[in-house]
Amino acid sequence: MTENRTFTNLQLTSLVFLRLLIGWHLLYEGISKLMIPGWSSSGFLRESQWIMSGIAKWIISNDGVLNTVDFLNTWGLIAIGLGLIVGLCTRISAISGALLLLIYYFNNAPIIGIEYSVPSEGNYLIISKTLIEAAALFVLAVFPTGSVIGLDVLVARFKNKKNKKGL
Repeated sequence: MTENRTFTNLQLTSLVFLRLLIGWHLLYEGISKLMIPGWSSSGFLRESQWIMSGIAKWIISNDGVLNTVDFLNTWGLIAIGLGLIVGLCTRISAISGALLLLIYYFNNAPIIGIEYSVPSEGNYLIISKTLIEAAALFVLAVFPTGSVIGLDVLVARFKNKKNKKGL
Protein backbone atom coordinates (compact mmCIF):
# COMPACT_ATOMS: atom_id res chain seq x y z
CA MET A 1 0.00 0.00 0.00
CA THR A 2 1.49 3.32 -1.02
CA GLU A 3 0.98 6.52 0.89
CA ASN A 4 -0.11 9.67 -0.89
CA ARG A 5 1.77 12.51 0.76
CA THR A 6 0.71 15.20 -1.67
CA PHE A 7 -1.50 17.84 -0.13
CA THR A 8 -2.73 21.06 -1.66
CA ASN A 9 -1.64 24.37 -0.18
CA LEU A 10 -5.21 24.97 0.96
CA GLN A 11 -5.33 21.61 2.77
CA LEU A 12 -2.05 22.21 4.57
CA THR A 13 -2.90 25.82 5.36
CA SER A 14 -6.26 24.73 6.81
CA LEU A 15 -4.62 22.06 8.95
CA VAL A 16 -1.91 24.44 10.16
CA PHE A 17 -4.57 27.04 10.98
CA LEU A 18 -6.51 24.41 12.97
CA ARG A 19 -3.27 23.44 14.74
CA LEU A 20 -2.62 27.09 15.66
CA LEU A 21 -6.17 27.66 16.93
CA ILE A 22 -6.13 24.60 19.17
CA GLY A 23 -2.57 25.35 20.26
CA TRP A 24 -3.59 28.86 21.28
CA HIS A 25 -6.60 27.53 23.19
CA LEU A 26 -4.56 24.98 25.15
CA LEU A 27 -1.69 27.40 25.79
CA TYR A 28 -4.09 30.06 27.05
CA GLU A 29 -5.87 27.55 29.30
CA GLY A 30 -2.53 26.54 30.83
CA ILE A 31 -1.32 30.11 31.32
CA SER A 32 -4.63 31.16 32.86
CA LYS A 33 -4.38 28.31 35.39
CA LEU A 34 -0.81 29.36 36.16
CA MET A 35 -1.86 32.99 36.70
CA ILE A 36 -4.83 32.30 38.99
CA PRO A 37 -3.55 32.22 42.59
CA GLY A 38 -4.48 28.96 44.26
CA TRP A 39 -6.05 27.43 41.14
CA SER A 40 -6.84 23.75 41.55
CA SER A 41 -8.57 21.09 39.51
CA SER A 42 -10.42 19.92 42.62
CA GLY A 43 -13.67 21.69 41.64
CA PHE A 44 -13.66 20.03 38.22
CA LEU A 45 -12.78 16.65 39.72
CA ARG A 46 -15.55 16.93 42.34
CA GLU A 47 -18.04 17.16 39.44
CA SER A 48 -16.82 13.88 37.94
CA GLN A 49 -19.67 11.38 37.78
CA TRP A 50 -18.76 9.16 34.87
CA ILE A 51 -16.00 6.71 33.91
CA MET A 52 -13.20 8.46 35.79
CA SER A 53 -15.13 9.44 38.91
CA GLY A 54 -13.31 6.90 41.10
CA ILE A 55 -9.91 8.19 40.03
CA ALA A 56 -11.11 11.78 40.48
CA LYS A 57 -12.23 11.07 44.06
CA TRP A 58 -8.89 9.41 44.81
CA ILE A 59 -6.98 12.42 43.42
CA ILE A 60 -9.03 14.85 45.54
CA SER A 61 -8.51 12.76 48.68
CA ASN A 62 -4.72 13.03 48.47
CA ASP A 63 -3.23 16.54 48.57
CA GLY A 64 0.11 15.40 47.15
CA VAL A 65 -1.53 13.68 44.20
CA LEU A 66 -3.86 16.66 43.63
CA ASN A 67 -0.88 19.07 43.61
CA THR A 68 0.94 16.83 41.15
CA VAL A 69 -2.12 16.60 38.89
CA ASP A 70 -2.57 20.38 39.01
CA PHE A 71 1.10 20.92 38.11
CA LEU A 72 1.01 18.38 35.27
CA ASN A 73 -2.29 19.74 33.98
CA THR A 74 -1.11 23.35 33.91
CA TRP A 75 2.32 22.72 32.44
CA GLY A 76 1.03 20.00 30.14
CA LEU A 77 -1.44 22.44 28.61
CA ILE A 78 1.32 25.03 28.20
CA ALA A 79 3.77 22.56 26.63
CA ILE A 80 1.15 21.05 24.31
CA GLY A 81 -0.08 24.48 23.27
CA LEU A 82 3.44 25.74 22.56
CA GLY A 83 4.30 22.57 20.66
CA LEU A 84 1.28 22.99 18.43
CA ILE A 85 1.86 26.71 17.86
CA VAL A 86 5.54 26.50 16.96
CA GLY A 87 5.23 23.14 15.21
CA LEU A 88 7.69 21.29 17.44
CA CYS A 89 6.95 17.64 18.17
CA THR A 90 3.57 18.27 16.58
CA ARG A 91 2.51 14.63 16.42
CA ILE A 92 3.39 14.07 20.09
CA SER A 93 1.75 17.38 21.04
CA ALA A 94 -1.43 16.54 19.13
CA ILE A 95 -1.73 13.05 20.61
CA SER A 96 -0.93 14.31 24.13
CA GLY A 97 -3.49 17.09 23.79
CA ALA A 98 -6.13 14.67 22.51
CA LEU A 99 -5.50 12.29 25.40
CA LEU A 100 -5.66 15.11 27.94
CA LEU A 101 -8.95 16.35 26.47
CA LEU A 102 -10.34 12.81 26.55
CA ILE A 103 -9.50 12.66 30.26
CA TYR A 104 -11.51 15.85 30.72
CA TYR A 105 -14.35 14.39 28.66
CA PHE A 106 -14.42 11.08 30.54
CA ASN A 107 -14.64 12.97 33.81
CA ASN A 108 -17.54 15.23 32.82
CA ALA A 109 -19.26 13.97 29.69
CA PRO A 110 -22.72 15.21 28.65
CA ILE A 111 -24.51 11.94 29.27
CA ILE A 112 -28.26 11.59 29.87
CA GLY A 113 -28.99 11.25 33.57
CA ILE A 114 -25.86 12.99 34.75
CA GLU A 115 -26.34 16.52 36.01
CA TYR A 116 -23.54 18.79 37.08
CA SER A 117 -23.80 21.65 39.57
CA VAL A 118 -21.63 23.87 37.37
CA PRO A 119 -23.55 25.05 34.29
CA SER A 120 -22.02 24.27 30.91
CA GLU A 121 -21.59 26.76 28.08
CA GLY A 122 -24.23 25.12 25.92
CA ASN A 123 -26.54 22.17 25.65
CA TYR A 124 -24.83 18.96 24.65
CA LEU A 125 -25.83 15.35 24.26
CA ILE A 126 -22.82 13.00 24.20
CA ILE A 127 -20.81 15.22 21.82
CA SER A 128 -19.19 18.27 23.39
CA LYS A 129 -16.62 20.84 22.31
CA THR A 130 -14.04 18.95 24.32
CA LEU A 131 -14.65 15.73 22.39
CA ILE A 132 -14.63 17.58 19.06
CA GLU A 133 -11.33 19.28 19.90
CA ALA A 134 -9.83 15.92 20.93
CA ALA A 135 -10.94 14.41 17.61
CA ALA A 136 -9.44 17.37 15.72
CA LEU A 137 -6.13 16.78 17.50
CA PHE A 138 -6.15 13.12 16.45
CA VAL A 139 -6.71 14.31 12.86
CA LEU A 140 -3.78 16.71 13.18
CA ALA A 141 -1.61 13.88 14.50
CA VAL A 142 -1.95 11.97 11.23
CA PHE A 143 -1.05 14.90 8.96
CA PRO A 144 2.53 16.23 8.69
CA THR A 145 1.79 19.88 9.42
CA GLY A 146 4.85 20.30 11.64
CA SER A 147 7.18 18.95 8.97
CA VAL A 148 5.78 21.44 6.47
CA ILE A 149 5.36 24.56 8.62
CA GLY A 150 6.99 24.48 12.02
CA LEU A 151 10.17 23.78 13.93
CA ASP A 152 9.85 20.09 13.08
CA VAL A 153 11.24 21.11 9.65
CA LEU A 154 14.46 22.29 11.30
CA VAL A 155 14.70 19.15 13.43
CA ALA A 156 14.29 16.97 10.32
CA ARG A 157 16.98 18.93 8.46
CA PHE A 158 19.35 18.59 11.43
CA LYS A 159 18.73 14.84 11.58
CA ASN A 160 19.31 14.50 7.83
CA LYS A 161 22.61 16.38 8.05
CA LYS A 162 23.70 14.26 11.01
CA ASN A 163 22.75 11.03 9.17
CA LYS A 164 24.65 12.10 6.03
CA LYS A 165 27.78 12.84 8.09
CA GLY A 166 27.50 9.45 9.77
CA LEU A 167 27.49 7.58 6.43
